Amino acid sequence: MLSTVLVGLMAGLFFAFDVSVMPGLAAGDERTYVTAMRAFNAAIDGNPLFGMAFVLALLLAAGSAVVEYRTGRRPTALWAGLATAAYLVVLVITFAVNIPLNNELADGGDVAQMADFTVVERFKSTWVTTNIVRTLLCTTALAALARALLLHGRATR
Repeated sequence: MLSTVLVGLMAGLFFAFDVSVMPGLAAGDERTYVTAMRAFNAAIDGNPLFGMAFVLALLLAAGSAVVEYRTGRRPTALWAGLATAAYLVVLVITFAVNIPLNNELADGGDVAQMADFTVVERFKSTWVTTNIVRTLLCTTALAALARALLLHGRATR
């Protein structure tokens, strides 16, 4: 159940960025965009609760798949395994694409002195697209974990 809650929280975070944060920032100017994204990323990076939830979601989903498999509940294990795989892809995308983009934006120097905002345009197009993919994958993982919980409940009655 805890892995389901944690994956749900991650899906909600990504979804909130998709439907409110990024469209809201896109409506403003580039300096505001850079300043806000730097602040969001710093708040997330510096928050141990976020880091714990981000990693534990994967570990607990994988652990659930292993436990269900070892106890002979193969269909439940399959759904938990699907959730683990989907969430693992979220982590890969995050570490391969989103974090390097965040770092590139952070390393751009003093926002008041920035003259070249091509990094922002590249950031917007790639980061927003991969975040939508992360949202879809997290939602898939959440649905798979919900199914695994349902099957687990039925099997243990």
